[in-house]
Amino acid sequence: MARQYFGTDGIRGRVNTPPMTAESALRLAIATARTFAPEGGREVVIGRDTRRSGEMIEAALIAGLTSMGLQPVLLGIVPTPNVALMTRATGAALGLMISASHNKADDNGLKLFSPEGIKLTDETEEALEAAMAAAFEGAYAVPAAITTPQRLGNATALYLDRCLDTVGADMDLSGLKIVLDCAHGAAFEVGPAALRQLGADLFLIGNTPDGMNINAGVGSTSTGQLRSAVLDRKADIGIAFDGDADRLVVVDEQGEEVDGDQVMALIAGELHRAGRLKGGGMVATVMSNMGLAEYLKEMGLTLARTQVGDRYVGEHMRQHGFNLGGEQSGHIILSDVSTTGDGLLAALQVLKTVSASNRPTSELLRVFTPAPQKLVNIRFSGANPLDSDTVKDALAQADHMLGERGRMVVRKSGTEPLIRVMAEALEAPLMLEALSHVVNAVEAEA
Repeated sequence: MARQYFGTDGIRGRVNTPPMTAESALRLAIATARTFAPEGGREVVIGRDTRRSGEMIEAALIAGLTSMGLQPVLLGIVPTPNVALMTRATGAALGLMISASHNKADDNGLKLFSPEGIKLTDETEEALEAAMAAAFEGAYAVPAAITTPQRLGNATALYLDRCLDTVGADMDLSGLKIVLDCAHGAAFEVGPAALRQLGADLFLIGNTPDGMNINAGVGSTSTGQLRSAVLDRKADIGIAFDGDADRLVVVDEQGEEVDGDQVMALIAGELHRAGRLKGGGMVATVMSNMGLAEYLKEMGLTLARTQVGDRYVGEHMRQHGFNLGGEQSGHIILSDVSTTGDGLLAALQVLKTVSASNRPTSELLRVFTPAPQKLVNIRFSGANPLDSDTVKDALAQADHMLGERGRMVVRKSGTEPLIRVMAEALEAPLMLEALSHVVNAVEAEA
């Protein structure tokens, strides 16, 4: 069925424009109540990032959940992995995170977690789509069963302790100069608190949210300020979260950005040497670099690939016994601890290695030599260009051109009106030729 609400990662869009309206949130709350707790009487965990619109969406969720006899448990401003943690820890019927991740403040979204703290499957989302359409047609709770929300004040402290436990009480970051970019987002308090508790020499940017500045010139998708700050302060490392802190980007002491593939390679190597890597390798998406697969192969490990989306990575990890996976964009799942991508958790694993080494970050985080790769995002309006025969022919020609020496990944974004075209090859000229061929075809149809 055609989806009206759900995309790659929950529901996301411009605030007060379908599908991201207060009405949609109300419909979702009622639909989830009937799907996950039809008898009522259960708790639902709700967190949000720093967007001004978050409280409006939260209010609509509260109205829908309480009308169905469910108990909203409000965490306030917290990272997305905190919602997943508290959903699982409290035995809640559902977890809801109000965030549009790396998008600017004009957007908002809803991410959903099962009672196990796991993002919902495609099948469950399709069922919710149908339930949302009929949300206002069913019965509600009797008046005596209507609830009032409660606030959980210690959620951040519990999440902080969980993250710090993973690196041990003896970890010491004193003497390590770190620039931390919180994206004016959900980790603006817990991120600095974690690193200060470990003794880091910390400089902060993106830590003064005002409701409208989330991801504005800061954060994981806009690292210019971070790179400059690292160089200006002669820092050892820079770390940027996105708006809901479920991913990170690292900047080395030379001001160069390091992508999630290199971070995952570092963590995989450390876990493997410690005998703690499960599944015989790790999981990534089709967007991860061929060089990562080659690096793992040299250690006798495998790289399993999934479609784009950290929930697909997590699903494959659970099904096949892996405990490490993630995306090139910086969503990294350490499933021995967390059920979803966690920027702070991943940052601590990196910092543990950096603090224990005498090598500069630029060396430690150049774990493998990447194959030449380039991603182009093409905005479109109207029909999906990928349905065009011209684009299909261009893609087939590019695949033939690359053969076994490279690959193309072309997909429609699930969160924005973008076509993402990625080309990769062992030789840069070949990669660029194939990329140009497909990009020109897509642009002509966009």
